[in-house]
Amino acid sequence: MYIGRFVVVGPKVGAYRVSSRSFPNRQVTRRGDDTLTVVPTAAAAETDNPYVSYNCARVAGDGAVIGNGSHVDPIAEKYDRGYPARDALVEALHAMDYEKDDYDTPRVAGVVEHDAAYLGVVRRDALLVREVDEPHLVATYEENEPRPFEFEPRTAVAAARTVYGLDFEHAVCAAGVHVGDGGVGFGVQNTDEE
Repeated sequence: MYIGRFVVVGPKVGAYRVSSRSFPNRQVTRRGDDTLTVVPTAAAAETDNPYVSYNCARVAGDGAVIGNGSHVDPIAEKYDRGYPARDALVEALHAMDYEKDDYDTPRVAGVVEHDAAYLGVVRRDALLVREVDEPHLVATYEENEPRPFEFEPRTAVAAARTVYGLDFEHAVCAAGVHVGDGGVGFGVQNTDEE
């Protein structure tokens, strides 16, 4: 089944996966200690599509923000300025709305803290943001309403590898986050690392 890009979050751990039929030549790269970015690979055709490159994970507030587009930055900025995670998600998702592409692609995002997690989606017909106390998944297609999801990795690297390997079609790359007493850790899984 093709569910597009998706986020899984729970307390302490979360992950984001790029799944794409249209732009498969992408990878997740590290930018410093606090940001993961989705970028085209050297093999990618040039495009002016604004939804191909973006920060997909950022350290912010008491945890990390993950998501499928440019909305990750304003969520992280609001969360860093002291907004509660739920409010940061609501404000940024509401302001940016769904993607204005041929498919009205929803924006999905999550905030992972040590003891809590929040998951949000803005679609053409709804804005949903929930606090979750167990792992939940939300995707751009088919699974575009948050639902409980079995997800038990204990590290950021394991989270990225786990979502990359899930049995949903067209895996491209993945990012994982883990929030612990020592801070936020990132993990990356790109196609060339299988």
